Amino acid sequence: MKFSRTIVCMALVLIAAAGMLSAKPNGLDQIKRNGVLTVGVKDDVPGFGYLNPNTRQYEGLEIDIAKAIAKKIFGNESKIKFVPVNAKNRGAFLNQDRVDIVVATFTVTDERRHNFDFSDIYYTDSVGIMVKKNSGITSFRNLENKKIGVAQGSITATTMKNAAIKEGVFVNIVNYPSNRTLKDALDNGEIEACCIDKSILHGYQDSSCTILPERYDEMKYGVAIKKDNNPVTKVVNEVIRDIIKSGQLDKLLIKHKLHY
Repeated sequence: MKFSRTIVCMALVLIAAAGMLSAKPNGLDQIKRNGVLTVGVKDDVPGFGYLNPNTRQYEGLEIDIAKAIAKKIFGNESKIKFVPVNAKNRGAFLNQDRVDIVVATFTVTDERRHNFDFSDIYYTDSVGIMVKKNSGITSFRNLENKKIGVAQGSITATTMKNAAIKEGVFVNIVNYPSNRTLKDALDNGEIEACCIDKSILHGYQDSSCTILPERYDEMKYGVAIKKDNNPVTKVVNEVIRDIIKSGQLDKLLIKHKLHY
């Protein structure tokens, strides 16, 4: 009888241990324990995520969305820490727990859904092309044998390659580490065109540049969350749905001049 009780106790311990190992992580509890929401954001995308050099403060649509999420979790939007990310490292930062969520013009694709969870869509854009006004380039066909710059780690390179195949022209795709370096390359004559989502291009457009009329693909932005972290995804979606339903998102788009 004593032996049987021992076997039963050991079985219960093993079952409990298995349950603990199989339980999915609750990142929301960890965020609350930390007392701060750490968010990966862009610091070089006017209108979305931008570190203002004058105020040294982050501003943009995605900054306001991140603050709304922090307020939902803590009741205080100031309990937030912004970590600058780019297209190349934002996924790694999320998987390495260097950030809790990523709100950084992150386009949702079926392939990316294998690696991350995403919130509902909060913005839909399309890929555009910016060139110098004096370049004589007025359409994609004029880019035959020209250099097109794209942000490293983005899906824009694939979009441009597909567009080139469709138009029957050859283009040379060149990768740059950030949107800022991409625009600098255009200004310095290293490339003939820079290609990013159109709303981002508008943030970098100046009197020397023009944006071509063509649009390519739909770029749907969502908040990225570590895979299978359902409690965090639930809270984020509650915020996204609330700002859409209340009309707050429309007000933020106007505030940050994102009406393209």
